[in-house]
Amino acid sequence: MATARDDLLAAGLAVFDRDGFEGATVAAIRTRARASNGSFFHFFGSKKELAGTLFLEILARYHAAVLAALDESCGAREGVARLIRAHLDWVVNSRREARYLFEISRSEWTEAIRGAQRAQNSRLAEAVEQWRAPLVARGELLPITSSVFFSQIIGPAQIFCRAWLSGRDRTDPREQAEILIACAVRAVVASDVADAVDETGEAV
Repeated sequence: MATARDDLLAAGLAVFDRDGFEGATVAAIRTRARASNGSFFHFFGSKKELAGTLFLEILARYHAAVLAALDESCGAREGVARLIRAHLDWVVNSRREARYLFEISRSEWTEAIRGAQRAQNSRLAEAVEQWRAPLVARGELLPITSSVFFSQIIGPAQIFCRAWLSGRDRTDPREQAEILIACAVRAVVASDVADAVDETGEAV
């Protein structure tokens, strides 16, 4: 069951999505959540604090969705494909949240949560590394840093996602999944593994 705090966060997301951070007001958020002034300030000291809390909660949901697609049994190519598809699926299926995370959030008001954001990002990187490290050790994935790995996996997909989130392009970014996967495989998977095919002719 949703709590008053949950209602305020949901209202904040809707108002930020509609009006942007600068245009949003505590009054508009309270009205949408049907919350009193006292209720708002019981949970959040300011609009900025609510925005930061919302950012971290959405970031955690995004990370959970990405990690849910991956398990230790995934080979190099399959894991890369799953990570890219998970990112694209989450953005499309959670458009409002993705817009907030990738389009609306700004460094000037997320500075207060920077440490918590880094901690969440580190946990994601560590979880992905548990899958990645054995494949690097076996020579199936290239020995690159975690940051370079993520930039090759998520970076190109984000170009299409941001264009879609902003409305510049109405094409579903998932339509680019196959080419994004193929390019990422060439970038991070060892060449002999990337070129390997099984008996069905599918890349492994």
